[in-house]
Amino acid sequence: MQRLYDFLRRYPTWVDSFWAVALLGVTGVNIASVDGAEDHHGSFAESLTIASFLCLVVALRRRMPEKMLILAAALGFLQLVLDVEVMTADFAMLVIIYTVAADGARWASRFALIGGLCAGTLSQLRWPATESGGLGGVLIAIFQTVPFALAWVLGDSIRTRRAYLAQLEERAARLEKEREAQAKVAVAAERARIARELHDVVAHNVSVMVVQADGAAYVMDTAPDQAKKALETISGTGRQALAEMRRLLGVLRTGEHQESGEYVPQPDVEQLDDLIAQCRTSGLPVDFKVEGTPRPLPSGVELTAYRIVQEALTNTRKHGGPNAGASVRLVYFDDGLGLLVEDDGKGAPHELYEDGGADGQGHGLIGMRERVGMVGGTLDAGPRPGGGFRISALLPLKPAH
Repeated sequence: MQRLYDFLRRYPTWVDSFWAVALLGVTGVNIASVDGAEDHHGSFAESLTIASFLCLVVALRRRMPEKMLILAAALGFLQLVLDVEVMTADFAMLVIIYTVAADGARWASRFALIGGLCAGTLSQLRWPATESGGLGGVLIAIFQTVPFALAWVLGDSIRTRRAYLAQLEERAARLEKEREAQAKVAVAAERARIARELHDVVAHNVSVMVVQADGAAYVMDTAPDQAKKALETISGTGRQALAEMRRLLGVLRTGEHQESGEYVPQPDVEQLDDLIAQCRTSGLPVDFKVEGTPRPLPSGVELTAYRIVQEALTNTRKHGGPNAGASVRLVYFDDGLGLLVEDDGKGAPHELYEDGGADGQGHGLIGMRERVGMVGGTLDAGPRPGGGFRISALLPLKPAH
């Protein structure tokens, strides 16, 4: 059945031609049966010729609707002039009126409406029903006009519906493009912010190395043990800075340079206590637990963990409702750092979390994924089965090569 439907849609002219031939056959039989009757108007040849052209209107109605409308109007006028009475093939006029109302030019649609409204009256004036009287003739004319009006109304409603659907599709496509553009802008902005923060971390590490090197040079002769310890610190800090620089590759740093010449460390996991205390002060109950053995982490991992928790708790305050509570779990694994942030608030649609962020500019989860991707980790976020929202992340402690 579907194949037949697809065939009919691919070859509309062939379908119309089939119905045109069928209409011509029915009309020919009808003309032959009434030819020669006393009340029959028009000769057999004239009737068959006009019927043939009316069937041609049906066959070509979708290929050239305006031209077929003019041809149908001319054939109707010719029927009046030659006194060829109404026949089965005149059904083509209803078909072409519907076609131009649905697909034709506006002028053709208006012309079809006017012609259809006049057709019944002209037919009744040319071939009046004498036995019905004056009032009966008027009623018959109205009755004959109704099908033409309905054909035009149906076609025009189809045109309106198609225009509405096309408008919806165009609007959806435009909104999708705008969403993609906004997402790209958000990703670029988040990358720039990450680049600035990583730059500060690397600069801080280099500053530490310079201070330690100066100190080692100063006590090299008087305190060799202190100098050795300073050199070890320089070595560890240098490796950490190199790891951060590897993550920085591919990220373009944009925006204004820092006005201050001093570089300070970015937030780390040790400052999560202060962040959670601030949330509790603002009225959001937060349960914070640390599992595993805490140990020093790469600066990029600590910064990412801090930002994820900050973003998640901000979303809870924004979307969780007045009675929402949250829990934060920080888990130290052998080769990674796990984060689990959950809330029991009323929550918001997942799309809103995609578009909402702590910075007020939107795209919160997009920023989280960018941060996690920078350190080679994974992020999973979504609504909880019992209500609320869950964000879990796994951050590897070794830099991805």
